[in-house]
Amino acid sequence: MRHLFIINPAAGKPDSTARLEGLLEGVSFPHETVYTSGEGDACRLARLAAQAGDPVRIYACGGDGTLNEVVNGAAGFPNAAVTCVPKGTGNDFLKLFGPDYRALFYDLEALAVGPQAQFDLMDCNGKLGLDVVCAGVDARIAADVHRYKNLHFISGKGAYVLSLVENILLKGICRPMEVHMGPVDYTGQTAILCVCNGRHYGGGFMPVGDAMPDDGVLDMLLVPKIRLFTFARLVGQYAKGRYRQYPSLILDYHGQQLTWSSHQPITTVVDGEVMVDTAFTLRLSDKKIPFFYPAGASYAPTGAFSPPPGQASAAGASNFSTLGETL
Repeated sequence: MRHLFIINPAAGKPDSTARLEGLLEGVSFPHETVYTSGEGDACRLARLAAQAGDPVRIYACGGDGTLNEVVNGAAGFPNAAVTCVPKGTGNDFLKLFGPDYRALFYDLEALAVGPQAQFDLMDCNGKLGLDVVCAGVDARIAADVHRYKNLHFISGKGAYVLSLVENILLKGICRPMEVHMGPVDYTGQTAILCVCNGRHYGGGFMPVGDAMPDDGVLDMLLVPKIRLFTFARLVGQYAKGRYRQYPSLILDYHGQQLTWSSHQPITTVVDGEVMVDTAFTLRLSDKKIPFFYPAGASYAPTGAFSPPPGQASAAGASNFSTLGETL
């Protein structure tokens, strides 16, 4: 088995690369390391490794963006399995494996021989995603955080706060959008549109706590026009995955495809990667990705019930088109 570590030196704290290199010097299994130097490198390096044809385990060493690139490079090659060594500041996808995910996935010996599972992928206008796709105010906040991070005197948390203020208080929460997901046909001002294959995004949001990356189902949430006060009251509950308690404010649908469009450009974020267009189609991809993880780790959720594939919530799709006018 070939083991390839694709290291993003720009991800994480300044000493994170040196720490990982130190760990790699002590592992017992043969391995190779390569370094990215810019956008698209991780995708290219993963594809080259997968195309060689031999069994290979590819370690995306960085954040969610590095993992996304590696997934896009390796998808469709059954000989190539991927994982993530969480050296990035944001590793939302790995939170599937519980609060100790960093320690688990930094145990490189256990990771190298761990089991693997076939995870679903989302195809969003040709871009593959493993975790979460969002296209509402949350997407615009995430996109603008990157812009503020480029300012040397602004911290990561400060960049988030500035983006939050700009997009909620100054620019407004909602944008016009036409959304079609299963029986739901909605046209109107839209606050949040979120599609989950994984469970976590945005650093602390878990909108669908029982989403599973291998069940063949995409879990979709739509929040129509909403006032600022209601949004402030609702967002904490949304972040904790309590959408079923608010059927008049949040519609959920569980299926394999949806579309959204607008006469204005829409900011959409796929696993932290920003896309801008006026029309999007997102579907469950025909491709899957073998994902490996340490033995003993589990990505199973605890508790709650998920509606069967293709089912909308009790709020009912028939009257949801009018919600944007009344909230």
